[in-house]
Amino acid sequence: MRALRRLTIASKFSALLCVAVIAVAISSVQLSTWWQPWAAIGLPCVLVGAACLWIVQRILAPNRALFRALAGTVASYRDGDFSFGVRWDGGGDLGELVNAHNALGDALREQRLALVQRELLLDTMVQNTPVAMILVDPAQRIVLGNLAARKLLGDGKRLEGHHFDDILGHADPAVQDAFARGGDGMFSVGSEDDEDIYHLSRRNFRLNGRVHALILLRQLTAELRRQEVQTWKKVIRVISHELNNSLAPIASLAHSGAELLRREQYERLPSALATIEERARHLEGFIRDYARFAKLPAPRLAPVEWSRFIEQLRSQVAFSADLQPADGIARIDAAQLEQTLINLLKNAHESGSSPGEVRLTVRKLPESWRIEVLDRGSGMNAAVLANALLPFYSTKRHGTGLGLALAREIAEAHGGRIALLNREGGGLCVSMVLPDR
Repeated sequence: MRALRRLTIASKFSALLCVAVIAVAISSVQLSTWWQPWAAIGLPCVLVGAACLWIVQRILAPNRALFRALAGTVASYRDGDFSFGVRWDGGGDLGELVNAHNALGDALREQRLALVQRELLLDTMVQNTPVAMILVDPAQRIVLGNLAARKLLGDGKRLEGHHFDDILGHADPAVQDAFARGGDGMFSVGSEDDEDIYHLSRRNFRLNGRVHALILLRQLTAELRRQEVQTWKKVIRVISHELNNSLAPIASLAHSGAELLRREQYERLPSALATIEERARHLEGFIRDYARFAKLPAPRLAPVEWSRFIEQLRSQVAFSADLQPADGIARIDAAQLEQTLINLLKNAHESGSSPGEVRLTVRKLPESWRIEVLDRGSGMNAAVLANALLPFYSTKRHGTGLGLALAREIAEAHGGRIALLNREGGGLCVSMVLPDR
């Protein structure tokens, strides 16, 4: 029987046809002596045909069972189950088909296992990364939110399946403001004593032919604190260098002046004293700038009309303004805020933006005012954006690095906050949110 299975279907049918022809021929010869020729030929054909039909069914029965098994395994493969295989003891064409089918199943099974392991590895990495990751589909439904995202936006609960706006509606107001402004940037959450600083970035990409948004929220608090330590070390070095550069010539000139007095060479004393005065004034200005930042006085809040305040700013630096409402009044320290905005507007002009693209917007929020300085310059890269608010950090060759840091101090002294974001289409947005007291 096994030997018969090893034959090909063509060989089996060829042998059956030969046997049938021989049987019909022999039977016809034997019956022709007794019956008419048509009967001697017809009867053997009928009998041999019936026998051949029965034999064909017996031959094809294992093949039909094999085909049903192959169809079943293909359906299992389609459903993602690669654990099934087919056994065939016979050889021939069907044996080759079964071997190829089983080899395909083994290959798919190994690939599936590798994909599962890789997916498990990637999911473990995504879930345990400290960066909050949120994947949002075109309908604004959250497809994926890792553990950090759950902790930041969902109080530890799963985010998948929820509408992103619903989740964002329960988040901290600082987080809501960062998303409302659009683009990438930094923002702070919490009070001054317990403040966490985050960097927000958003990227769009196609997944299964549909545009999805990947949102990343990276906590920078620890990194910025390390940067602050390094910055203060730099400040100490700068101050020491500046003091030595001023005190050394002053000491030398004082000694020279004493020698001139001893020798009664009075004609050279005015030059020495003038140099001492110039170095002393330079040192005084240097220390005054740093002391102004270190000893920022508490803001003296008073009602200020925004329209008059903006017109006063225009007398010192050029910009276009957008005030809503036009007759708004805020309680602020006008002097501190004026100096802050002048520095920010000058930075906007120095960013490479055209003067007409430098704008100042003031918007009334339910319980606060939002002030934004906008430009179309080169913006900031990720490294500069992460360090720009640190004291004494500057990318300018002769910059003090106090402008943005002072703006942050003034905003926080008013009970507000400041954020930096790169604008879509290029440029920078410096946003200040001050409470409406």
